[in-house]
Amino acid sequence: MLARIPLPARFEVIVVPPGGPRTKPRALNVGLPLARGDLLTVYDAEDDPDPGQLRLSAALFARLSVRTACLQARLVIDNADDCWLTRAYAVEYAGLFDVLNPALARCRLPVPLGGTSMHLRVRVLRALGGWNAHNVTEDADLGMRLALAGYTVGDLPSATAEEAPNRFRPWLGQRIRWLKGLVQTSLAHGRSPFSNARRLGPLETLCAAALVPGTVVSALVYPACLAAAIWAFLVREIPAAPRFLDNLDTGLAITLFGTGLGALILPALLGCIRRGWGNLVPYALGMPVYFLLVSVGAWLALVELVRAPEHWNKTQHGLARTSRRGHLRHHARAGARKTRRVLIAIRRTRHATR
Repeated sequence: MLARIPLPARFEVIVVPPGGPRTKPRALNVGLPLARGDLLTVYDAEDDPDPGQLRLSAALFARLSVRTACLQARLVIDNADDCWLTRAYAVEYAGLFDVLNPALARCRLPVPLGGTSMHLRVRVLRALGGWNAHNVTEDADLGMRLALAGYTVGDLPSATAEEAPNRFRPWLGQRIRWLKGLVQTSLAHGRSPFSNARRLGPLETLCAAALVPGTVVSALVYPACLAAAIWAFLVREIPAAPRFLDNLDTGLAITLFGTGLGALILPALLGCIRRGWGNLVPYALGMPVYFLLVSVGAWLALVELVRAPEHWNKTQHGLARTSRRGHLRHHARAGARKTRRVLIAIRRTRHATR
């Protein structure tokens, strides 16, 4: 279908040969040998990047160390007003791409990449062998391989608008794929844990463990931990002992519980503030509830990992109602309906005058 569209001469359509796995990273590996420049950027088809993003990326690469192999732009959900799910999704992205990832890049810690709007040095990517075609979260895997090879990821302060799924089933399918890929990444790099730890360093190893396997494990145990905490702290009476040491275990449990909730809420809250999204602050406070849905995706991801490890849950786009692209599509459809009504009226007029 794309090959039939008369694109400008600077575009080239590459057809992926038949075979498997039928994944995005395999398609990227087919295109990698054909890259002619020093820099390479991955965009999803539905992305709407800032017009100056490529120039800004090239300018930053020219100033940064050659050990900075990748720049990750900031993904922003532009259909947050569709429903509560897209609002929570937008808040989650704000916490990740406006707060967490820039902080990791500033500290030169491993960064699980975002899969789109990432800018790479072609030389480094080829040296690493491209993407893992069998991993359905190839971006996180590539971020870990860059860190293991001694490269860093930088922050690109430029926005790329994306469309979030505005229904639960597409959202769940996408989340299952992401979490399944994180498990695949954990298994792939967990085969040599001590060797990888020596290559990364202690702080970097802790960060990688928290962001990749830690994300999945925390999602799996979250409902049970939340239920136990609610029962212990809200339903049952907390006993007060006369001595400090006797209260230590209860105090530590409350501290850990509060820290966990803070880790869910604070990045999203700060992301809303940085984006100027005051109306979405309540959804940042609701992240503990949203994360229950993520837990459902984590458990289903384990099932799919066993049954269909390379299955790629595709996310349908073009359904947004409140994004800029959605408004344009709405106006186009309205114009098409008006044109059809005019044509019908003309036909009826012609028929009546005969």
